Amino acid sequence: MASSLEILRNVTTGTICTMLLKKGIRRSWMTGPMPLAFSGKRVVGSAFTLRFVPVREDLATPASWSNPISTRAAIEEMPEGCIAIADAMGVTDSGIFGDILCMRMVKRKVSALITDGAMRDKHGVLATGLPVWCAGIAAPASVHELTFVNWGEPIGCGGCAIFPGDIIVADDDGAVVIPKDLVDFVANEGAEHELLESWLVQEVEKGQKLPGLYPPNEDNKKRYEEWKKSRK
Repeated sequence: MASSLEILRNVTTGTICTMLLKKGIRRSWMTGPMPLAFSGKRVVGSAFTLRFVPVREDLATPASWSNPISTRAAIEEMPEGCIAIADAMGVTDSGIFGDILCMRMVKRKVSALITDGAMRDKHGVLATGLPVWCAGIAAPASVHELTFVNWGEPIGCGGCAIFPGDIIVADDDGAVVIPKDLVDFVANEGAEHELLESWLVQEVEKGQKLPGLYPPNEDNKKRYEEWKKSRK
């Protein structure tokens, strides 16, 4: 049987938002991060969090890149398959990562990078092949506007609370966060919802009217169940 993470590779971020809404969670889609370098293949992984705070000129310097607490050190702690997710507070006039750091993430087999901030070295980042969701491009380095403070902590990204180990899913519509305790529910309910929507599309293509179909009334629910049985 497929694992929940495998199932989620076939569930859209839109559907995930709807499934989380059923559990009362409204802030699951991150405002800001959109695809920069994306092959079209949905990414799923456990959140590895990074946190920036506003610039402190005595701390945010090029020399800080060699500190034990730095973006460079954080990358060396990223486990294979994780999704790096950086809280840049929505600051988009300095780039938090560039081509060299992204290439190192690729070498460490990080699945993707997501931030509500900006990237730099766009051409080089694209060349690394790392899937990236961000809120823009900026030439200045992160230390112009931000101070990196730590990794592996709860963060806010794009208006969403994200805890280490939460599951992140990202596709053409952006990135969503799934609380780890709700992953199985979202995966299983989401897969069923995707199947229902595939049937609904077929019905609309046939000329069916939307009232009573979407969402389906009792008669259409029965028709859908019969259609499911016919597929087995």
